[in-house]
Amino acid sequence: MIVLLPPSETKRTGGDGPPLRLGELSSPGLTPLRSALVGELVELASDPLTCRAALGLSPAQDAEIQRNAALRTAPALPAIRRYTGVLYDALDIESLRGAQATRARARLFIGSALFGLLRADDRVPAYRLSATSKIPDKPTLAVRWRPVLAPALAELAAENLIVDLRSGSYVALGRTPSAISVDVLAQHPDGRRTSVTHFNKAYKGRLARALATTKAEPNDAAAVAAVARRAGMRVERRGNALTLVVPAGPGR
Repeated sequence: MIVLLPPSETKRTGGDGPPLRLGELSSPGLTPLRSALVGELVELASDPLTCRAALGLSPAQDAEIQRNAALRTAPALPAIRRYTGVLYDALDIESLRGAQATRARARLFIGSALFGLLRADDRVPAYRLSATSKIPDKPTLAVRWRPVLAPALAELAAENLIVDLRSGSYVALGRTPSAISVDVLAQHPDGRRTSVTHFNKAYKGRLARALATTKAEPNDAAAVAAVARRAGMRVERRGNALTLVVPAGPGR
């Protein structure tokens, strides 16, 4: 089983290893586009005004531009440690030990606008590029990634069950039709259900942790739902679509 995570805009700074080595990343078929995008971001960083517009940054976020300028020279970290934020806090990879940590690092993959697909231990620098960013004079990232990322995901899906926790803009970079999708809905006291926005990531992080560490080897959506229920989650299933139903908090 593979648990495919979304990336995050927030990333841990620094690193404890050598700079980016594209040839050492998993999914080598993605290397040409990875290399092209790295080069484009480094070049774009030399023009702060254009870079801000392309990446949706304010002048107060110019440190993000400097990260991109240093993509080829900045120290790298394993991807699972590089990304931070609500989902990754709930996943809490750093707390895992022994067999659980080993299982998690084998099962966890991350979608990326810059690298396409990363294994947990692929080492990458901090960067700024989202799925909806638009590099000047280039097609959209979805148009560029789809022809190479979809086949890479299909190759993984041929041998592994994939639980896809990515958001819509990252799914658009490369779809996995056979993957299990997960939505999060809040149930109100009157029975109404509404979409969960910010806390969606926390619930998906909890689910990712349960799936990444379980001794079970789920091979279909029903088995994935069973793992989630054992972790205390309320899950509904319709085919390959799972819904986590959570209590609506105050003000929701």
